[in-house]
Amino acid sequence: MTLASERFNTAIDAIDAANADDPYTLTVDGKSLRKEQTHAEMMTRWVRELDPDATEELLLAARAHHIRRWMIPRSTFPAGRTSYLRWRRALHSVHAELTAAILEDCGYPRPSVDRVAALVAKADLLQAGDPDAQTLEDALSLVFLDTQLEPLLDDLDDRQLRRALGRTWRKMSPNGRAAALRLALSERAIQTLSRLVDGFPDA
Repeated sequence: MTLASERFNTAIDAIDAANADDPYTLTVDGKSLRKEQTHAEMMTRWVRELDPDATEELLLAARAHHIRRWMIPRSTFPAGRTSYLRWRRALHSVHAELTAAILEDCGYPRPSVDRVAALVAKADLLQAGDPDAQTLEDALSLVFLDTQLEPLLDDLDDRQLRRALGRTWRKMSPNGRAAALRLALSERAIQTLSRLVDGFPDA
């Protein structure tokens, strides 16, 4: 094992440990799992599939993208879109700070720490056309479609679904959209996407 890979594995273990006491769970294949740890593992798998040459920095950002997300509940901010965006910015800042501290403890050089923190903080990199930021956005969208689409079909009306799913689809690259078409979604979910999302193939 090289020093670099040992450092990487140590950082991954530290990120996982930080997520270990998540009070929220997610049901996957009938099993109740820690929500953020499960999301982190899914993000890592998707990034590796979307970019087989992914750098350590990109993989670390994928693993830490929602580190200890439960620390700032949505309920701590008022209702409404503006407050929702403030909440998201607050989360991004906390995620970046926690991740940077872990990477520093693991001996990563400052440029690597700053790069991962910027990816986790979503520091306008997507708008600037950063390919790693786009891969992360694709992975996030795929995890969302894979784990949250089905519950939303019962919770939202067509207008709300069109807005939420359309926003997700527009943020994805052709590579990410191709991966989405390979998801094992229910027939109901596929029909909903086909009906409401512009550019999604007809069911």
